[in-house]
Amino acid sequence: MANHKQALKRHRQSLKRQERNNYYKATMRTLLKKARTDLADPEANAADSVKSAVSYLDHVAGKGVIPRERASRLKSRLEKQLAKG
Repeated sequence: MANHKQALKRHRQSLKRQERNNYYKATMRTLLKKARTDLADPEANAADSVKSAVSYLDHVAGKGVIPRERASRLKSRLEKQLAKG
């Protein structure tokens, strides 16, 4: 464990960031799951779900929570499924 004042502060900051990033990731997973289930259901409005998921992926990638390339890959797969079905 850190002993210096600055190291203690850095540790507190890292815990805050970790908690915030976990929230972003959990929300992202929820939106992706909803988009995928809507894509599988012919009666659901999948376009809106995909749009909100894509928007959120851009948001978290911009914050550095996930890499931009991963966000791009996930968006591409969602868009491809939307276009297919």
